[in-house]
Amino acid sequence: MEQAPVIDISECSDCESCVELCPSVFRINGETGIIETVELSRYPEEEIREAISYCPKDCITWEGGG
Repeated sequence: MEQAPVIDISECSDCESCVELCPSVFRINGETGIIETVELSRYPEEEIREAISYCPKDCITWEGGG
């Protein structure tokens, strides 16, 4: 199983920096307004690392893999 980015919604401040930095992976759900992760078979690690580093709430982590 590939690693996948996960957003801790309870910590997220909706700053949208992850959406701006990595729109192929993060999006705003049109119905709920919550930022979510797009399901992909492979994730662009470098872009996600950048989104993680810019997240002011440190609420994006990697899950799975191994």
